[in-house]
Amino acid sequence: MTDSSFSLIFLASLAIFAGLQLWLDLRQARHVARHRGKVPAAFANRIEPASHQRAADYTVARIRLARVATVLSALWLLALTLGGGIQAFHDGWSRYFAPGGLAHGLALLGSVALVGWLVELPITLHRIFRVEQAFGFNRMTPRLFLADTLKEAAVAVALGGPVLAAVLWIVEASGPHWWFYAWLFWMGLNVALMVIWPTFIAPLFNRFQPLTDTALTSRIEALLTRCGFRARGLFVMDGSRRSAHGNAYFTGLGAARRIVFFDTLLEKLTPDELEAVLAHELGHFRHRHVLQRLLLLALASLGLLALLGQLAQAPWFFAGLGLAATDTASALLLFALVLPVFLFPLGPLMSLWSRRHEYQADAYAVAQTSAGSLASALVKLYRDNASTLTPDPLYSTFHDSHPPAALRLARLGSAPVPDRDAATQGAS
Repeated sequence: MTDSSFSLIFLASLAIFAGLQLWLDLRQARHVARHRGKVPAAFANRIEPASHQRAADYTVARIRLARVATVLSALWLLALTLGGGIQAFHDGWSRYFAPGGLAHGLALLGSVALVGWLVELPITLHRIFRVEQAFGFNRMTPRLFLADTLKEAAVAVALGGPVLAAVLWIVEASGPHWWFYAWLFWMGLNVALMVIWPTFIAPLFNRFQPLTDTALTSRIEALLTRCGFRARGLFVMDGSRRSAHGNAYFTGLGAARRIVFFDTLLEKLTPDELEAVLAHELGHFRHRHVLQRLLLLALASLGLLALLGQLAQAPWFFAGLGLAATDTASALLLFALVLPVFLFPLGPLMSLWSRRHEYQADAYAVAQTSAGSLASALVKLYRDNASTLTPDPLYSTFHDSHPPAALRLARLGSAPVPDRDAATQGAS
């Protein structure tokens, strides 16, 4: 392949990538606005018209900002590649460090990441302090935002710096099959982070306190026993410090596994609904969805690193993206920047796979609790998080990892009443 032909392929792919995103965003905004005036029949007795209209307005506001972000990201990518931005960073640091060396590579990667963050900063600030603020979700103060930013920078330097240094060293020291050793390191790092993150890093940003509601704790522990699941503890996170959105999640691996509830979620759901939401999350573990995704990550990262191993030896890859340098750090940077452009068409497949997992987790929750409790909890979450009930089907196919609200509630409405004894035996 020649330099110019790859440049044309990249430009065409970027145009399709950005154009498709903008078109899907436009479809979503128009579709949601068109259905703003009437609550869908499935939710007529559950969602107030004012809540439905608020969700529509919130969705449209987020979409408008997303369109700006798409254009900005595309222009920034062009500036870095064919516009000569990476080459300018590369040449600038060559005055201080030997090109191709470890220090030069870290400086190149770090500086591009920093400037990229600055480019995206106006979008981030507008989203938090304008869009989220306007709809009553933001509780972040400028002081807290600054504190979070400094902590994130500290974590990036303390953790990201050594990781990047290790990757660059592996590439240089491992010969032509460096990509395999880099993959082993990458997968080991992912597993280690599943243990390290909830215990050491997450507490830097939020407070995690044991769940003190004894009745709710007993109920959840009974559910965990029924499902054959062990967790290190039940924790409440002060999510309300930053946002009014509610959530719950599992985190950690092995002995470090823990269940975390946002304090905002505990305020909104009844014990029956909380139990159903937790049972849904347990369904992901029962069906080994986390393991499946880890295996997919392993296979995908191995394939992509093998591809990078080939591209790093192809002069047309660098020259076709506006770079004269062909060192390791430049190859990693180019690959990371352009990869989303070429992987975007896989979005519907990933969404389809993820939705299948959600339906399976819903079915498991119904078997352990009740369809009514899960449906009631979901309706509250849709309402309180201002999630649109009328997404554009095509937009949803590309972007939504969860089934649309109407389809999900319809599936729950047809679920049979569980036999608690049979459910208990099936979980053992």
